Amino acid sequence: MTALALAFILLGVSWSTAQAADPPCDKYPIVIQTKCAAIWKSLNQEDGPLISQFGLDQLKRREEGKINAEQHLGENMAFIKQSTEKRLQRLKQRMEKE
Repeated sequence: MTALALAFILLGVSWSTAQAADPPCDKYPIVIQTKCAAIWKSLNQEDGPLISQFGLDQLKRREEGKINAEQHLGENMAFIKQSTEKRLQRLKQRMEKE
């Protein structure tokens, strides 16, 4: 039960972080924001399998006792931040091509 609760918490953190990251398109003119949002959504889908695998690996390490809850959360937050920064960079590159 604890692992399931933790998975829902982490999913919630990941989802809220992803939702909070949608505003990068707000800096573009309104006529381009739709295209930006589509690219951002595509980037999130492209990275989905990598993010999911990281989460599964983390959960396995946690269940095996290799990391504690604090380490788990810290590593997840660092991974989310890093992967979001990479997607933002890729978004910027793709938007420059538009």
